[in-house]
Amino acid sequence: MPSTFLTRVATRDNTRALGFAERAGAVAFMIVLTAIAAQISVPLPFTPVPFTMQPMVVLVGGAVLGARLGMTSQVLYLALGIAGLPVFAASSTLPPGAARLIGPTGGYLLSYPIAAFAAGWLAERGFDRRYLTSVAAMACGLALVFAGGVAGLALFAGAPHGFSRAVAVGFTPFIAADLLKLLVAAGAMPALWSLVDRPNSSRN
Repeated sequence: MPSTFLTRVATRDNTRALGFAERAGAVAFMIVLTAIAAQISVPLPFTPVPFTMQPMVVLVGGAVLGARLGMTSQVLYLALGIAGLPVFAASSTLPPGAARLIGPTGGYLLSYPIAAFAAGWLAERGFDRRYLTSVAAMACGLALVFAGGVAGLALFAGAPHGFSRAVAVGFTPFIAADLLKLLVAAGAMPALWSLVDRPNSSRN
């Protein structure tokens, strides 16, 4: 089984029921964090896409949980939003509930499970244990978020200038800030690994 931060800190010699409870709790916690990050949003006058902290939570969550559980957490997050729970970014202009997925931010939301899977898949292979490789893993996930977001905006904006307009309002205004957030977020995983590995190294 690929090693993730979750498997590293999970209870040793646990029963199957306890192991399932730990995984379910970790997934639920990540869903809550994603929903909270959605509420920390700043509407921008020149784009229908608000500035939020969600992408970084999605990527760090994928790295912590691993590919399958990271993706599961985001699929369940979307399911709660589709069901009408207030987990998406609060907005007076964006559509609520399931309609949010076909609105201007739908592409970003739908990319979250894929981005979490990618970050988790790379983390399972040790990319999250060193800063530079953690940056690379997060960058892959962020690229998927932007690809999905711009594609969704292009479809939402429509022809003939859908793609160029989508890049202008869905990529250009956010890339600098998101890269800065990524550089900070990428340091979280190596720091967490160093904390859990320190007792082992001190005993050797």
